[in-house]
Amino acid sequence: MQNEFDVAIVGLGPVGALLANCLGTCGISTVALDRESAAYHLPRAVTFDDEIMRLFQILGLIDEILTITEIGSAALFVDAEGETLVHWDRPMTPTSNGWCPNYRFHQPALETVLRDSLRRFECVEQRWNCNVTALEQDDNGVSLTCDRPGGRETIRAAYVVGCDGGRSFTRSQIGSGLLDLGFHEEWLITDLLLPEPEADPDRHTYHYCGTARMGSKVFVGSHRKRWELRLNPEDDRATICEPDTVWRILEPWITPAEAELERATVYTFHSMIAERWRNGRLLIAGDAAHQTPPFMGQGMCAGLRDAANLGWKLARVINGSSPDTLLDTYQSERFDHVQAYIDLTINLGRLINATANSVTRGNVTDAGGGPQTMSQLKPSLGPGLTAGNSDLRGQLCPQFDPDGDEAAGYRFTLFSTAPLPDDLSAAFAAEGCVVSTSDAARNWLQEAGVAAVLVRPDRAILGTAAAQEIATLLPSAWTMAGS
Repeated sequence: MQNEFDVAIVGLGPVGALLANCLGTCGISTVALDRESAAYHLPRAVTFDDEIMRLFQILGLIDEILTITEIGSAALFVDAEGETLVHWDRPMTPTSNGWCPNYRFHQPALETVLRDSLRRFECVEQRWNCNVTALEQDDNGVSLTCDRPGGRETIRAAYVVGCDGGRSFTRSQIGSGLLDLGFHEEWLITDLLLPEPEADPDRHTYHYCGTARMGSKVFVGSHRKRWELRLNPEDDRATICEPDTVWRILEPWITPAEAELERATVYTFHSMIAERWRNGRLLIAGDAAHQTPPFMGQGMCAGLRDAANLGWKLARVINGSSPDTLLDTYQSERFDHVQAYIDLTINLGRLINATANSVTRGNVTDAGGGPQTMSQLKPSLGPGLTAGNSDLRGQLCPQFDPDGDEAAGYRFTLFSTAPLPDDLSAAFAAEGCVVSTSDAARNWLQEAGVAAVLVRPDRAILGTAAAQEIATLLPSAWTMAGS
């Protein structure tokens, strides 16, 4: 059995599995380790957005993902009288990313797709029942001590990424503290199975604000429902998850005759970000790096964005195309992006916990005395890698053609208004960059007043250039934050 790899991933949940797909696509020797004997079989995350669906498309997984998802709709924040305070409009039509703003899914099904897809790559291994108990790094790599049913073994990897959850062992070895953003609450999470497909066409999510039992009714799909309800001080924590208690709480909405109780658990929502995401050859991603309350459904999404950001950077460093300092841009780019989502989520959580009719964020607007409206949050990346003109750097580039991302894959793409000179085209191709002059891209470039845009594998814009400056987008001209 091989015990030397370029990258070892600790934790094979959705973030670890997506990172393994990113690395496998780049041909990086990878082992993904999980201390459990099998994947967790109950639902946790239930929603993701258009940007995440786009990542699945980039990695060639879209056909499988479409079989396990349903399109979701708007979220309504309503008061005790049922009046809408805030309307988060999420149309069931594609955005500039090429996909709808909201999808619902069953997490075990998603994880199965992500793990099964790893069989495409001879360079990727999965190992279960593998508990990492020690990490020792030196100048050349990291030694991982792993306890398995058959005994103890040592694995060597050039880099280790901990996708090992909120109580991350990898984070403890990095020595990172946690920045506490001040939201910690106990909530009852109930998942229900419907014997027949949902007949009600309403696909909205409802957040109940200022009521005796504050919480959320979540559209999960035509076969499932979820209620997330904040615990009150008088609730008995010892009995709150018992079926009789759960059904009594759910009585205003649904009865045992209509659904089967699949899961009831108390979960403490946290809002925290790790202060350090990297120490030498050790890195963290997902819940190990940040924890987000669920009111926007962005916790798992944030972790998947981590994976998409980090995968190609690790690949470039390992294959010698970029210096090790490229990995420093991972936290600098992702930290502010994650915090923007957490800040808004906390404000929405506070709205649920009160009857206030305002949210102090720039993407929530007053609708002339009626309900406020909220748009999709689209923060740019924090400071990091850049090239050429940086005015649009860090923003997501639109998907110009319906199959454009699938054709480009998890690679750099240069869009230009005109074909490049042969020598310049060859220089970009030598770096594994796809060069495109599609009509849709040309229109966008002309509106932006530039001749070319370089888009990273995670589809964020690295930089733009005028016609005579396109060479400034080549890797030899890239700069990094602080350089």
